[in-house]
Amino acid sequence: MPELPEVEIIKRGLDRLIVGRKIATIEPLVQRSFPGFSAEVESIIVGSAICSVARRGKLLLVGLDSEHSLLIHLRMTGQLVYRQADYNGQMSSSNDSFGGGHPNASLIKDLPDKTTRVIFSFTDDSRLYFNDQRKFGYIKLVRNSDLDDDSFIRKLGPEPLAGDFTWHVLKERLPKKSTRAIKAALLDQCVVAGIGNIYADESLFAAGIHPTRPVVSLSDDEIERLHGAICCCLRQSIADGGSTARNYVDSQGMRGEYLELHAQVFNRSGQVCARCGHPIDKIRVAGRGTHVCSKCQK
Repeated sequence: MPELPEVEIIKRGLDRLIVGRKIATIEPLVQRSFPGFSAEVESIIVGSAICSVARRGKLLLVGLDSEHSLLIHLRMTGQLVYRQADYNGQMSSSNDSFGGGHPNASLIKDLPDKTTRVIFSFTDDSRLYFNDQRKFGYIKLVRNSDLDDDSFIRKLGPEPLAGDFTWHVLKERLPKKSTRAIKAALLDQCVVAGIGNIYADESLFAAGIHPTRPVVSLSDDEIERLHGAICCCLRQSIADGGSTARNYVDSQGMRGEYLELHAQVFNRSGQVCARCGHPIDKIRVAGRGTHVCSKCQK
């Protein structure tokens, strides 16, 4: 599943390419990919212009001028592929195409294909395809006034890259007196929005905190270090184009380089720690594969 940096990068590509375009038709090809779709929903979407693209945690919010928003969750294998009418089969840095998400051939081949679930056609004959091989992702329409009450959004914790996300906020969000492992807490989207397996591992390594440590055992100094590590890792990954990790590429179909250039522990089990030379271990925390240097992280 994409984490905050990967979704942020796709958001930026969408914002550049589709804002201002007017929707001519929508074709939901698979019902579960657009739950709640109806003739009424179609009437709201068709004729609307896209006025904004935003992100909340791992969720994309495409704002329409009809006072509604399309909520898009890519889950494990979702893609958003934009094509101009004269698309020639080549990704470029111009405005004629982009593909963001699961890196299979659907990013560049003729669409729709067998993974296409929803098609948005714009009045200039360009299209936005929502492809999803495993059909775990979804799109739904929500009135803007109801966004805060959406069942997914209302449970989300604070945005870790927002200006008001201080280490004191992180301390308040962590469950007090909890014996829960700190990694499990970071993966909980109610605590902080957008952190998944990759950035939990990397942030904990950068902060020198073992992922199995109970939340209650963390000192203020450790929480402050963890806060700084979270912000640093997320910003670095965005600058690197995200972390592909087999599943995600950016809004021009390019693989992110964070794992290759800057990741210290994730997917590096058996390799030596760059900081101390101790082998990196892979353990399980909260049911997830977890990468840790047991010498650097206490």
